[in-house]
Amino acid sequence: MIDKTFASCAQALADLPDGATVLVGGFGGAGMPSALVDALIAQGARELVIVSNNAGSGETGLAALLKAGRVRKIICSFPRQADSHHFDTLYRSGRLELELVPQGNLAERIRAAGAGIGAFYTPTGYGTELARGKETRRIDGRDHVLEYPIHADFALIKALRGDRWGNLVYRKAARNFGPVMATAARCTVAQVDELVPLGALDPEHVVTPGIFVQRLVAVGDTVTVGPAPVTGGRS
Repeated sequence: MIDKTFASCAQALADLPDGATVLVGGFGGAGMPSALVDALIAQGARELVIVSNNAGSGETGLAALLKAGRVRKIICSFPRQADSHHFDTLYRSGRLELELVPQGNLAERIRAAGAGIGAFYTPTGYGTELARGKETRRIDGRDHVLEYPIHADFALIKALRGDRWGNLVYRKAARNFGPVMATAARCTVAQVDELVPLGALDPEHVVTPGIFVQRLVAVGDTVTVGPAPVTGGRS
């Protein structure tokens, strides 16, 4: 019987090693797998390479992971905002490496890893500091930069509902990077608000098929064991 569920986030991340490259879903707070990030902090892995849209804010989530000194490098699009003081402190002191990637390029580099694409050309970033040292090519009269996929050891994502096979559906904008990140990692761990029985998810609504998910943890208030679909949930 296929059952990818784990009893806790701690168990699901127990073997995440030092130096791992970890994709972390979310756009700001929407879709951020906060329970998994908290478990990663408690787990203790160090020298991590984190790939995410943001570099954390305030004192929770990725900001807390940075504060704990667990991250060697972050690859992201929006590292700074009003309360990104932990990122600022670490970066300015030389204790954190930053690779800044335009948001569309970030999504496409992750998608390319999942799709098995070796590299791709994009006009985004050409002529800027972000293209320094990169191969360029003129295509149809427009200059492009060669970008490479971002493969990862683990992906930590959040979904609204999932079943024990790992099939996932998301809530509105909380979907953001989750689907592409799930395809680009050797091990995808999903936290869900609701664990539902097989057959409760409409196949037409499944965004991430279970083949891309290796581990699943229910962290919400509802775990449904009966045959009926559930409703509700949080972003």
